[in-house]
Amino acid sequence: MDKKRIYSWALYDWANSAYATSVMAGLFPLFFSEVAKGDLDPTSTTNYLALSNSIASLVVALLAPILGAIADHGTLKKKLLIFFAFLGILMTISMGFIMQGYWIVAFLVYIFATIGFSSANTFYDSLLPFVSNKKNIDYVSALGFSLGYLGGGILIVINAAMIWFHKDIGITEIAAYHYSFISVGIWWALFSIPIFLFVDEPASYEKKSLTTAIKDGFNQFISTIKNIKESKIVATFLLAYWLYIDGVDTVVRMAVNLGEKLGFASEVMMLALVVVQFVAFFATLLYIKISDKIGLKNGIYLGILGYIFIIIIGSSVTEVWQLYVGVIMIGCFQGGIQTLSRSLYARIIPENKTAEFFGFFNMWGKFAAIIGPLLMAGVTTLSLRYIEANSASLVPVGVLGNESIDKAVNVIASALTVTVEDGHHTLSARIGFLSLIILFILGAYVFSKVDIKEGESIAKNL
Repeated sequence: MDKKRIYSWALYDWANSAYATSVMAGLFPLFFSEVAKGDLDPTSTTNYLALSNSIASLVVALLAPILGAIADHGTLKKKLLIFFAFLGILMTISMGFIMQGYWIVAFLVYIFATIGFSSANTFYDSLLPFVSNKKNIDYVSALGFSLGYLGGGILIVINAAMIWFHKDIGITEIAAYHYSFISVGIWWALFSIPIFLFVDEPASYEKKSLTTAIKDGFNQFISTIKNIKESKIVATFLLAYWLYIDGVDTVVRMAVNLGEKLGFASEVMMLALVVVQFVAFFATLLYIKISDKIGLKNGIYLGILGYIFIIIIGSSVTEVWQLYVGVIMIGCFQGGIQTLSRSLYARIIPENKTAEFFGFFNMWGKFAAIIGPLLMAGVTTLSLRYIEANSASLVPVGVLGNESIDKAVNVIASALTVTVEDGHHTLSARIGFLSLIILFILGAYVFSKVDIKEGESIAKNL
């Protein structure tokens, strides 16, 4: 085992998780609300934030097969990793110069930064087989996730402190956000150096022209789909994964925005993110041990059930302690469900086609970040319009003209512990977040059809 290569590879997760934590999950939703203040209402802010995540994910998913083909046929995995990492780093640092009122610029810069982050991750994952073997691949993968949570946690503590005490250090709140974004870019760049220097990518294919590589990429994509059709277990799992991991990603990306709409101070939300990171660092490794005792499939069921409770808690929270209960639960389940999903998939695909199938897996995962944000934004908007059109405050039974609908709205409002003072935007935000349960229920149902032993047997014959 080459520890130098392993830790160099894993340190990239430490590097880029600063973006996932400080920017994507934490600072940018708050910063975007600030720069859009006066131009966009709270619901529109949520919708544009959700749209930016969906657009970025769609672009990455569509580019994945083409970029994968080019990388495979030119020994370009690491070069493309460097390119997209540089794009993400540059765009992140650029956020440090966006002034109040320029929300369209922030919207576009965030899209490009997220494209860089997500695309670089695709090529980062593709290097895992070159730094590990069959015996230690789960450990190396979990090491990356754990270091990512720790690294992201350390930097967000620094950035959160800078935002909390911006007056004490003599800067404005906007300036604190700017310096935070710049620090993320520098952190990302600095800790990426080991993987650039010490992780080599062995050449495995002859070099081809760009047009030939693109053509081969689409042919490979079609071939992968045909191979997946031969294994209904793989196809079924991918559908289940697409549904529940979409819910996971949406909760992570939109939780801070929801907290802001519910009236929690930015300081509270920043501390919540810090708690997530440090809980997840230990919980991810513990989760793997628990799954060894209860079984791989039950481990994923546990994660799905955990996230359903997280959404219920998040949509009904009124007190800070309730918020932190949900936050701790996210930390307990996030890394575990991601790691186990990757491990299960590795069991049911043919050993001689792992690169091909994992390329499709990564692309499929990027598509998973599209539906959830749009679902949440759509339900939030529709519920807001419905409530505003038919109620001056909260909806009393009989006001909407349909008894069953009236009762349903009142049940939701009551279940979410909503008061008149909450307002229409708050109620609609709660309902929008609650709608994410649909993804986990559907995902669990489809996942119940996955027979791991049968999948392993089929994989041997593909």
